[in-house]
Amino acid sequence: MHDVIVIGGGPAGLQSALTLGRMHRDVLLLDSGEYRNATVDHAHNYATHDGIAPAEFRRLARADLAAYATVEVREARAERVERDGDGFAVHVGGTTERAAALVLATGVRDALPDIPGLAGAWGKEIAACPFCHGHETAGQRVALDLEGPHLDRLTAMLGRIGAELVDVHGRVRSIARVDGGLDLTLDDGGTLRVGGMFIAPTFSQSAPFAEQLGLELNDSGCVRVDAFQATSVPGVFAAGDAAHVPALPVPMSSIITSQAAGMVAGAAAVQHLLAREAAPVG
Repeated sequence: MHDVIVIGGGPAGLQSALTLGRMHRDVLLLDSGEYRNATVDHAHNYATHDGIAPAEFRRLARADLAAYATVEVREARAERVERDGDGFAVHVGGTTERAAALVLATGVRDALPDIPGLAGAWGKEIAACPFCHGHETAGQRVALDLEGPHLDRLTAMLGRIGAELVDVHGRVRSIARVDGGLDLTLDDGGTLRVGGMFIAPTFSQSAPFAEQLGLELNDSGCVRVDAFQATSVPGVFAAGDAAHVPALPVPMSSIITSQAAGMVAGAAAVQHLLAREAAPVG
């Protein structure tokens, strides 16, 4: 039986495993190989590693984990999670792994608008987060396919970065990647060339584990956690894009915030294990 099973091999899961490994806890990290930022070439707003490729980040993080003998990284998809006595069972690849605690770092899945050409530019010329991708549009024409508060907020934030902001909400019929940006075909038949584009896609949980465990959710659909990344089920912690505190409307999605949450989740899991081990038997 493991001390902790960490599900998810992105920034939150990798950091959580590192934190637990440094406490010499028996950790199994399950990595499905699917990542929200898989289409992103460069991740920004990360001090000392600004512009790092997400794949390179994961490679470096795994190399760090290799130094800790109590941490196992397994490339496998968790299929089902359930309570098992006073611990948890994770079904993966025809086997069942058990642990005293879980860290869910499975992220979310974006539902992109059904516009031809958009998916191919997602994470490159098309993004959602101005903190992650805004600077790269400096001095260029930027399209905003947004409405309401999203439009107002990004207009204010990008106004000092982009040379020109164009509201194209509901008017884009197709998108083509070109050298230096995008050609947007609009509903009037015209073409608009821009350096980048921002949208606000909806998202959902990437994995069914919150539902399987009966975890409380926020209105966003993300797992509700407290300041220590603890969920409504004792022994289950959640970190990264899949979870946030109720004071936030959505998760603060970036490598560094996910890592921070993963570190807290790992440390909180250690405290949970200590309390469990100190409890009288019988």
